[in-house]
Amino acid sequence: MSFMFRSVPRIVCEAGGIAKTGSLMKELGASRVTIVCDPGIVKLGFAQKAQDALEAAGIAVQIFSEVEADPPQKIVEAAIAGARDWKADGVIGLGGGSSLDSAKLVALLANSDQTIEEIYGVDKATGDRLPLIQIPTTAGTGSEVTWVSVITDNDHLKQVVYTPQLMPDIALLDAELTYGLPQKVTAATGLDAMVHAIEGYTSRTRKNPIADGMAVTALSLLGKNLMKVIENPGDKEARSAMLQGSLIAGMAFANASVAAIHGLAYPLGARFHIPHGHANALVMAQVIRFNLPAAKKLYAELAPCLIEGVDFDSEDAAAEAFVKRIEEMVPASGLEIRLRDLGVTEESLPEMAEEVFTKIHRLIDSNPRDMTAKDIEAIYRSVY
Repeated sequence: MSFMFRSVPRIVCEAGGIAKTGSLMKELGASRVTIVCDPGIVKLGFAQKAQDALEAAGIAVQIFSEVEADPPQKIVEAAIAGARDWKADGVIGLGGGSSLDSAKLVALLANSDQTIEEIYGVDKATGDRLPLIQIPTTAGTGSEVTWVSVITDNDHLKQVVYTPQLMPDIALLDAELTYGLPQKVTAATGLDAMVHAIEGYTSRTRKNPIADGMAVTALSLLGKNLMKVIENPGDKEARSAMLQGSLIAGMAFANASVAAIHGLAYPLGARFHIPHGHANALVMAQVIRFNLPAAKKLYAELAPCLIEGVDFDSEDAAAEAFVKRIEEMVPASGLEIRLRDLGVTEESLPEMAEEVFTKIHRLIDSNPRDMTAKDIEAIYRSVY
């Protein structure tokens, strides 16, 4: 087996660690830093905390706080232009996956003459990015440890940038930033992280033993703690475990790939603005059930991550128990689980299925079981 595994150079995990942002950025040699976030992060006071820490270290600060979910290309371009004009020499991503993905592109393109369109795809970027620290405020995307950025182009299609320059210098995990998350955000992002671990472990294209070990560790952390933080949002130990699980799952899928769950989720976000984690949650149980005939052995291996203290008498029993556990967790999360309840139209289902099959086929290729456009449409209809 031959493979390559990339990882972030430094991970800092500490409650209250946002106060170290200034000293960490100073170590990276930056003196003018752009913070990329969304309006909610400003309202919560997190952007101010980062700004205070940076200014205390003698670093000038610019805040770009206009990031939107499934970040539109024009918003990311505005952030890049602002950082260029301000002559930023460092970038901080602060928030959920949309802010972190946007920050990666700001750090790369504020230091480049390339346009976003020129780097869509794999290894299209040239040159070096600015120093970059990523600080997640949700336990879900794993974007703080990947070299992937997903945005929505001007035609409302998901576009992905894969390039090693997007890997940040530092991922900073501060569990205190997640204590006040709304229940639905906690649930959606937590299930998203579980999907990263499961799809990384079952990938057909880049599965490897290092990513496998991380996926198992991540899924164990996430499976044991997701319902705890949903039921008791103030559980600090469980919040920290979720952040760690999310990060480790991010490292796993970044090196092994995600698959059909993500593929089916992308149009739901781009067309109907369903948050990414929620979009994954809508289809995850059905895709996992569809994959069971091809992924039985792998699902059986993952079953102890979610079901403790049970000795299964067969591979079939373990795999079935794993799938049933996922089918129980999604509705128990409190999220809406029907597309119709989230504004998805029935006439869009075949269109989305065709889009996934023809334009996002790289993720279908990673899926453990082959899929046709009709299979994809049937899954959409099963949750409509």
